[in-house]
Amino acid sequence: MSDSSDEYTDEKKKELLSEAKEELKRVEHLIYVSLKYTRTVDVLLNAINRMIEAYDFTFQAMLQQALEQKKIPEIPGTPIEKGNLIKELYPDDEQVSDNVGLFFLLRKLHRSPNPQKEQEYRRHVAMKTIVDGREEIVNIDIITKYYLFLLEFYRRIEAQIHNKQE
Repeated sequence: MSDSSDEYTDEKKKELLSEAKEELKRVEHLIYVSLKYTRTVDVLLNAINRMIEAYDFTFQAMLQQALEQKKIPEIPGTPIEKGNLIKELYPDDEQVSDNVGLFFLLRKLHRSPNPQKEQEYRRHVAMKTIVDGREEIVNIDIITKYYLFLLEFYRRIEAQIHNKQE
């Protein structure tokens, strides 16, 4: 039998995962509907922003779980600290490391000043920008791969958290 604080944290994790799921639904709509009819870099940026939010909620749920299990003393305040702490908590998990890396990349892409727009209103709409001295290109195919990668990660974390609650 769990006490009320366990129920509160379980509810909080469910709420965080629910928020992440909602963001993922929005990303899916942006990719499969909005980009189909409005092929602009603004839609790509909106999808990137929603993916960042989905990662943030998922990471928050993971850290909440670690806090409950007394693996960490507190949840850090900044996204970078959260991502780095998650990598520390799962040092041998390549999927976690790759997803934290994608999260950091998406943040840099979204904050990028003056991204170049190419082929707007066409199938090959793309955003080009420089991140860490490298040219990064985001187009419909790449954003779709990022979304599917994130979705697989989210489903895994959701299953892990739900299994540990039961």
